[in-house]
Amino acid sequence: MCRSIKTLRPPFTEDVTEDDVRAAALQFVRKISGFRAPAKHNAEAFDRAVEEITRVSEDLLSALEVRGSR
Repeated sequence: MCRSIKTLRPPFTEDVTEDDVRAAALQFVRKISGFRAPAKHNAEAFDRAVEEITRVSEDLLSALEVRGSR
């Protein structure tokens, strides 16, 4: 499952959308939780984890400095 998460930083990809980052976060949460789709009683925690991982991932990507790429 996580093998389908692609690298999102340059130079691997130039145009990364919020949807790309969210899709990677969703795959990560699915993998570590063991749920493709959570039960109703777990949905809030699952969704919160996806949103937090998306936010942190966007912070990481915006802070990275890739030397030698233009």
